[in-house]
Amino acid sequence: MAHQPQIKIPATYMRGGTSKGVFFRLQDLPESCQVPGAARDKLFMRVIGSPDLYSAHIDGMGGATSSTSKCVILSKSSRPEHDVEYLYGQVSIDKPFVDWSGNCGNLSTGAGAFALHAGLVDPERIPQNGTCVVRIWQANIGKTIIAHVPVINGQVQETGDFELDGVTFPAAEIVLEFLNPSDDGEEGSSMFPTGNLVDELEVPGIGTLKATMISAGIPTVFVNAEDIGYQGTELREDINGNTDALSRLESIRVAGALRMGLIKTADEALTRQHTPKVAFVSPPKTYRTSSGKTIDATEVDLLVRALSMGKLHHAMMGTCAVAIGTAAAVPGTLVNLAAGGGEPQAVRFGHPSGSLRVGAEAKQVDGQWTVTKAIMSRSARILMEGWVRVPSDTF
Repeated sequence: MAHQPQIKIPATYMRGGTSKGVFFRLQDLPESCQVPGAARDKLFMRVIGSPDLYSAHIDGMGGATSSTSKCVILSKSSRPEHDVEYLYGQVSIDKPFVDWSGNCGNLSTGAGAFALHAGLVDPERIPQNGTCVVRIWQANIGKTIIAHVPVINGQVQETGDFELDGVTFPAAEIVLEFLNPSDDGEEGSSMFPTGNLVDELEVPGIGTLKATMISAGIPTVFVNAEDIGYQGTELREDINGNTDALSRLESIRVAGALRMGLIKTADEALTRQHTPKVAFVSPPKTYRTSSGKTIDATEVDLLVRALSMGKLHHAMMGTCAVAIGTAAAVPGTLVNLAAGGGEPQAVRFGHPSGSLRVGAEAKQVDGQWTVTKAIMSRSARILMEGWVRVPSDTF
C-alpha cells in the first residue's frame, strides 16, 4: 500500500459564542484551496473528520454536532471601511459536503478576535488598551458585521466575567453589531420573502401551519410550539432522540425553504442543510435548562427552540438570534406575538441552555419592513493554535 505523508497547515481552534471551529488565514491554505471549489471542500471535510458514518468525528477536529463542525477563513479586506473578509463553511457530519449558504453568528465573534490574533487588522487601528472596532465583511451573505473586541496591552482580552448561557466558563464580552442583516434576496424580495408577516404553510404529512418566514441574520421558518405539539420548554434529549419528531421538523423546514424560494425542489434541501433554520416559539413559561438552572417565566419575553443541521441546538445560533430579535421587533409576526406584541427594541428569549438578550432596530419603508441593525453580546477564546494535519492525498 502506498504511503501518503501528512501535510500540516497553520490553524487555530477557537470557541466563538456557543460554537467551535477551525480558523484559517486564507494565505496559509494550500494554493488549490485558496479559491472556492472541490479542493477546499475536501480539505475542510478531512480537517473536521467528515463524512463520518459513526457520527463521532474521531478522526478529525469536529465534535459531531452542528455547533462544532465548522471551518472559517479570514483574509484582509480590500473593501472600503472593512478590515477583514470572513468566510464560513458548515461541514456536514455524515454526508460529503460543505454548506456555504449562510453565516455563523457565534463564530462571527471568533472572527473579530481572530482578525487581531492573526495580524489582519491595521496595527494603527488597534488601541493599546480599550476596544478595537473590527469591521468584518461576511462573504457568505454579503453583509457587514462590527465586532467590538476588548484589548489589553495591545492584545485581545479573552478572559473576563461575562457569562454566556451555553458556555461553561466566563470570558471577556464582545459586542456584535449585524448591520442591515435582512436579506434582500437575489430577486429583490423583502425581509419577508413571501410578502407576509404570517403565512399559512402547507406541510406534507402534517397539514397547514401558521408560519413567519424571515430572512434576517439567517433565513428562518418560525412556527408556534403548540401547533406542532410542543411547549417551547423542550431540551435536546426531548427532540434529538426522536426520529419521527426530527422528520416532522425537517418537513416544516423543507416546506418553508420552498415557500421562501430558497430551493426549487424538495430534493435540493439535502444539499442545503444549513439554511433555512426552523424554530418554534412560545410565550414565557418557567422551565429547567440543560444545566439544571431554573428560568422563571418572568425572566424572559418568550421561549424559542431552533434546529441546526437537523438537530435541536443546545443553545441558540447567533444568526438565528438575529432573526428572533428582528421578527420580535415587527408587530404581528409569530415571534412578536409570542413576546406579547408591541414594538420591542430588544427581547430576552429562553433557549435550552438559558437565555439571551438581542436587540434590533426595525422600520417600515414604503410598506416594506427592514432592519437596520441587530446587536448582541458573545465571547470568544483561542483553545489551541499551531498546525492541523491532513493526508497529502486529501485534495
